[in-house]
Amino acid sequence: MAKVTRDDVARLAGTSTAVVSYVINNGPRPVAPATRERVLAAIKQLGYRPDRVAQAMASRRTDLIGLIVPDARQPFFGEMSHAVEQAAAERGKMVLVGNSDYLQEREIHYLRAFLGMRVSGLILVSQGLGETAAAEIEAWDARIVLLHERTEAENEFAVVTDDIGGAQLAVRHLLEHGYTDVACVGGMDFTPTIGDPVTDHIEGWRRAMQEAGLPTEGKVFQAPYNRYDAYKVGLELLSRPDRPRALFCSTDDQAIGILRAARELRIDVPGELAVAGFDDVKEAGLTDPPLTTVASDRQAMARAAVDLVLDDGLRVAGARRERLRQFPSRLVLRRSCGCS
Repeated sequence: MAKVTRDDVARLAGTSTAVVSYVINNGPRPVAPATRERVLAAIKQLGYRPDRVAQAMASRRTDLIGLIVPDARQPFFGEMSHAVEQAAAERGKMVLVGNSDYLQEREIHYLRAFLGMRVSGLILVSQGLGETAAAEIEAWDARIVLLHERTEAENEFAVVTDDIGGAQLAVRHLLEHGYTDVACVGGMDFTPTIGDPVTDHIEGWRRAMQEAGLPTEGKVFQAPYNRYDAYKVGLELLSRPDRPRALFCSTDDQAIGILRAARELRIDVPGELAVAGFDDVKEAGLTDPPLTTVASDRQAMARAAVDLVLDDGLRVAGARRERLRQFPSRLVLRRSCGCS
């Protein structure tokens, strides 16, 4: 059986191939409702299927957006990936997801793979774009938006939340409860010192402590971002005779691991230990006790990232503030901090 072409659809619908293209791609020009119905009926009758590969070769772009995250197994990145997928679907796009596992070589691997697929753009939760990644992006003339993390480069677009301010909200709240010994569970040796959310969370903790005139020296404890390894760190930290009275954790996953360690060590939360996190993943409301945390508007951030990566009009040279979209953080109060 001969392959059905766009010419066949146009002939049956009594219109031009250009109009058929407008219907299939939902633009760029409007089509009268009656004409649209004739084209759709012809497509259904003939069983026509658009050749997406041919379209990509002609337009040099596909209907795909590449999304690279450190680890989609972590609830925060899983929820963020889902929000990006929803926002992309609203724009008629699909999302390819790659996990870098916090390794730059894997990030570059997915970067090259997605660019080779002629994605419409890339959204990166990156540990920092090195020279190799920057060269790949420039060679392919790709549209790039950083999400959740940022760099200091003036020519990069980024969508972030107010990480420093959000951490300050959480730590100030712990201090208002009367806890003066508030320690911080931070990142690892590989955590970037600029533009990384965890680094900013630690900075927010430090600022809140300094505002209260309290010491910070020796009160930052490293822990992996996943709950399982954070649980192991928690067992060691909470077994110390000088364990802190309150802990601000840079991620909810870390906080969930700490809560599990506290339960195993029979430490009452919040009676003997107050805990706060950052991210407000869905499971934060299901821990025992429910976790006080800092929330960000992931849906709005995802929509902003998709809009930036798809809209040429937003990618004009301009001031830094036009390239950095920062969304506010808000404190979500639950029982782990001592609130009833």
